[in-house]
Amino acid sequence: VQLQASGGGLVQPGGSLRLSCAASGSIFSINAVFWYRQAPGKQREWVAAISGGGSTNYADSVKGRFTISRDNAKNTVYLQMNSLKPEDTAVYYCNGNVIDRRGRIGDYWGRGTLVTVSS
Repeated sequence: VQLQASGGGLVQPGGSLRLSCAASGSIFSINAVFWYRQAPGKQREWVAAISGGGSTNYADSVKGRFTISRDNAKNTVYLQMNSLKPEDTAVYYCNGNVIDRRGRIGDYWGRGTLVTVSS
């Protein structure tokens, strides 16, 4: 099982980006998925979460601007980021709890994708 985060890039303040976290491999189901970010010189911080049933939760710093969603048919979780601010600049990582086809439960991290918000 692998998770791959993608969709980062350079965007102006006020702009939008959509990140994707795609799971691949021998997957039976994906439970909760989390997005984290790490800005230069700072600790990694939690950004958003979505449960297997679709319940969502957000850090106060992104509430109202970011939306996490999932497409179970595609084994993909998205993070729609609107009204981006320079302080959103960071490497974004996804983390997921996955059950593989052998019934094993694992915790997986995707490689980060860089989001830069700058004019």
